[in-house]
Amino acid sequence: MIIFTPLSASARSSTTTTALAYVLQLDDVKILLDCGTPPWNLDSPESRDYLEKLQEVAPSVDLVLFSHGDLAHVGLYPWAHARWKLQAPAYSALPVQSMGRMAVVEDVEAIKAEEDLSPPDTEMEVDGQQPPTHKRVPTMQEIHIAFDSINTLRYSEPTHLGGKCQGITITPFSAGHTLGGTIWKIRSPTSGTIVYAVDMNHMKERHLDGTVILRSMSAASGSGVFEPLARPDVFITDAERTLVVTPRRKDRDSVFLDIINRTLQSSHSVLVPCDASTRILELLVLLDQYWTFQKLSHPICLVSKTGHEMLTIVRSMVEWMGGTMSKDEAPTSLDPNATKTQKQKKRRRDDEDEDATIGPTALQFKHVEFYTSPAALLAAHPQTTPKLILAVPSTLSHGASRHLFTEFVSTPGNALVLTSIGDHGTLSHTLFQKWNEYQAEGNKWGQGKVGQPVTLDETMTVKLNSKVPLEGAELEEYLRKERLAKEKEAAQRAANARAQQRLLEADEGESDDEDESESEGEEDDDALSVERSLAQADINDDPTSSDAIGRRAGATGSTGRSGGGGGMDWMTSSGGAGDQDDPASSRQISFDIYLKGNVSKAAGFFKSSSGQTQRFRMYPYIERKRRVDEYGETLDIGAWLRKGKALEEDAESEEVKEAKRKKMLEDEEKRKKMDPPEPPSKFVTATIDVKVRCWVAYVDLEGLNDGRAVKMIVPQVNPRKMIVVHATSEATDALLQSCASIRSMTQDIFTPGIGESITIGQHTNTFSISLADTLLASLKMSQLEDTEIGFVYGRIVSHANSTIPVLEPASASATTPSAQSGTETEVGESTSAVVPNGPTRAVVSLPRSTLIGDLKLTVLRSRLKSIGIEAEFAGDGVLVCSGGGSGDMEQTVAVKKTGRGKVTVEGSTGDIYFAVRKEVYGLHARVAAV
Repeated sequence: MIIFTPLSASARSSTTTTALAYVLQLDDVKILLDCGTPPWNLDSPESRDYLEKLQEVAPSVDLVLFSHGDLAHVGLYPWAHARWKLQAPAYSALPVQSMGRMAVVEDVEAIKAEEDLSPPDTEMEVDGQQPPTHKRVPTMQEIHIAFDSINTLRYSEPTHLGGKCQGITITPFSAGHTLGGTIWKIRSPTSGTIVYAVDMNHMKERHLDGTVILRSMSAASGSGVFEPLARPDVFITDAERTLVVTPRRKDRDSVFLDIINRTLQSSHSVLVPCDASTRILELLVLLDQYWTFQKLSHPICLVSKTGHEMLTIVRSMVEWMGGTMSKDEAPTSLDPNATKTQKQKKRRRDDEDEDATIGPTALQFKHVEFYTSPAALLAAHPQTTPKLILAVPSTLSHGASRHLFTEFVSTPGNALVLTSIGDHGTLSHTLFQKWNEYQAEGNKWGQGKVGQPVTLDETMTVKLNSKVPLEGAELEEYLRKERLAKEKEAAQRAANARAQQRLLEADEGESDDEDESESEGEEDDDALSVERSLAQADINDDPTSSDAIGRRAGATGSTGRSGGGGGMDWMTSSGGAGDQDDPASSRQISFDIYLKGNVSKAAGFFKSSSGQTQRFRMYPYIERKRRVDEYGETLDIGAWLRKGKALEEDAESEEVKEAKRKKMLEDEEKRKKMDPPEPPSKFVTATIDVKVRCWVAYVDLEGLNDGRAVKMIVPQVNPRKMIVVHATSEATDALLQSCASIRSMTQDIFTPGIGESITIGQHTNTFSISLADTLLASLKMSQLEDTEIGFVYGRIVSHANSTIPVLEPASASATTPSAQSGTETEVGESTSAVVPNGPTRAVVSLPRSTLIGDLKLTVLRSRLKSIGIEAEFAGDGVLVCSGGGSGDMEQTVAVKKTGRGKVTVEGSTGDIYFAVRKEVYGLHARVAAV
């Protein structure tokens, strides 16, 4: 039984959203498909409902699968992993893990640099109350722990799961659109094959190939579906761009580069908002190649905190790329016949730029400059200097792109080029709508035209969060509080150090008992202390005694400290005030009876006629501590560790020591550069009016399928059932109408809303059984896709030492299925067959083999052509195969499908017939009966 529930981005969404999250339940196994984050600047009811639903379902999830490495698919996973107990095994392609980590780190750092978020502990919901802020921003440690827990796979690598997911196999395939983008194929023994394919791109790009689902398309075969993904039981796909017709890539690139070139030539700048990890790669490759070809001198400035680190990771994943990357080669070494001077110059260039020797030439990005903040960019290139700026994020909701927007668009002649639409309600979506309104009727977005840049000349109100340094009285107050806090902390450390020193001195005094003379002296002191304690008790019992009077008279010269916890009292001898802090003048007396109350007395239960009697703590003892081990020796572990470290350092050579010192200095310099000390600052929010006077343009560079591709791919996949997600109601209805016009297309198409669960199939009970070794050795297995199938016959035996029954071979005397319909045999001392009387013989049914699979005549035709047999279609569902000419009827074989699960091979016996039959058998899993 399959239960599917969208948590976000359903097929009936009222607005466009990018956060994807779905729950797929196969019998008792819950699978979370993606875990995207909503735009935090929009505190919408849909976002709150999504967070509540995900928090509710997260602890019960058994498996997590990620399809793309951007915020829309992995953004909320670190928070759910750390705070909502989403601890299930997670799987993704290797680039999805790395790019997703970079995207989340960039987003978190940008938000924390603008807003004062509460500490992580106060963000958690307590007793059903909402946290003080709707944002779910994890810490850096939580981000790295979450992404380190993801298991990475390679394309076309089937993985058999264990535990509660026993029997389920997952296989990733290339989806295009992003580096490592994945189509997931999920096989279940009870639910069949499920294919999850969202955000695909069938077009080849500069750094990526198209989706593998159409890799085998050819004009001769007429079929473009990748065979392992064809005809699934359930196909889950998105229909967001069903109503969109995308212009040709050549036209889009031409308009995009022409806007940039004309703006820079007019001594103005261009701002291009972009994402932090995925689609930015296509932009960088395109711009770097254009700059190299045109030999432009204007800088390309990437404003991102993780940009340099992201590109370093990308250079190590060249095998995941396609397009021009697959044809590009890494820089080769210099020609062996080169002169000595040329080799020295080559070596010097490699030392100056180590990245030039890593990855293809197109990934070196020699024209790109990296900046971590808008302030650093403006310090290097003033606002009047022509430049191309790539700033994150693409939605203009926060971060560097939003700050640059407020300072950039008010200058006439500058250009703002949008490459993605963004979520409904974001600044990028608002600008896109205004740009689309200015377009002519035939040039509006979605009609196959690129559109033209426009000048809005409007005033927009923008809310801007920032972090500003403290000044004046605020700075003085901050420094005063910081100084007081440091003084308090220093005083606390000093008090703790004094207390620790006293304990150490007491331990050292007690550990000096090894000398017999010192031990005897200490025992005398302990005895005197006991007597002093008892005398003190007598004084307290009889306040009229002379000792009591003398005690009170000398009270100004003695001090006593008491504590009622743990059954231990502190007593000090008479003396001056300076003896109070002298550890040598105080003794600690312990009692083996714990009583609350005063130091030396406690109230009794019985009362006398004169009043309440006094009762004293009894049985004083002195606990002697010796800091030794079981063998009577004192071991200093720290001394041994220090000695071992010193020996290791002595064994190292001078070169190793020098390299370590150099590395420590370099790490310290890098740490200072990466984490410079920030001045005392505060967070402020300002609402400003921005006059938009620059050029505004939108060029679709999102790298997604359009409506024509969606309507072509879905019928060719030809699923038995289909679930539509991530689309508006209009786009979903358009896809349903297109599928209804195709006769061979399934009519079981589901379009669930957010929180709506759909059920496909019925619940199936599964049981575990173990095969005996003798039975397993006699099996003949056949391969069907990524599954092996075999026929077994035996009897189930239960053992006392195991909870799983065992299937063992049937005994020789047992009746086999073949013998049940045949003649009977008598088993005794001698076995003989009973021959029936009469001229007729008993009819014995022969065992029959079973062929499992779905024969595709187009695939059979391709395989026959590969072995030299001509095959052409003649009529509907008939494939005529011939090894000779068209008139050689003796060598002609016809293959046709006569019904559901029935295939007929007709022709005269010969080499062609047996070759065709062999290929037909090869396309099935043949299970031999016994």
